[in-house]
Amino acid sequence: MSRRALVVVVTLLAGILAGCAGPADTAGRSASATAPSTPTPTTSEIRHETAAAIDTALRDELLEMLAQDQADRLSGDGDGTDQERTERLAEILAEHGWPSYSLVGEEAEDAAWAIAQHSDHDPEFQQLALRYLQAAVEANDASPGNLAYLTDRIAVGAGQPQEYGTQFGCGEDGPAPATPIRDEAGVDARRADAGLPPLADYYAELEAVCSEEEQY
Repeated sequence: MSRRALVVVVTLLAGILAGCAGPADTAGRSASATAPSTPTPTTSEIRHETAAAIDTALRDELLEMLAQDQADRLSGDGDGTDQERTERLAEILAEHGWPSYSLVGEEAEDAAWAIAQHSDHDPEFQQLALRYLQAAVEANDASPGNLAYLTDRIAVGAGQPQEYGTQFGCGEDGPAPATPIRDEAGVDARRADAGLPPLADYYAELEAVCSEEEQY
């Protein structure tokens, strides 16, 4: 199984993919609707510049933030909250732009995406993060698969159809899309453009994950 698939499996097992549960804090509660909004970078025009070298300190920080995120979801004992991680990622975007391959490496780019993916409490920030990620993908400096997942996450949060069919939950009959998939006949072509496997293969992975969930 690919590293990308493993991230999806962890997310599903934690019961948060496609909004199956509210954003987690360290106590496992949904984020409050009255939580303060995330400070957003004041960038009038988002552009992406390829970094000259890896920022090792930023890379390590993002990897640690992801470890905290996953600890929150798997055991509820991670440090920090989704709100705090979102606020820190907003600061990173304002200072560096999207944490890209050239800036932090592939694993930490995935970490930044996961934090944005779990920022459901702040849809405006997710939209901003999507714009930064889009610019980096257009520069071939970030994952198009991550862009597909965040695109669908935002759509599902707004109750709109998905483009790539990435956001599913486990129902009584197995995996089910959180919202309908737009033009499902063309979804595999869109998934291929994003570097994702065919929808049928994704279904097969999710079937196994949902079966494991039923045992808990």
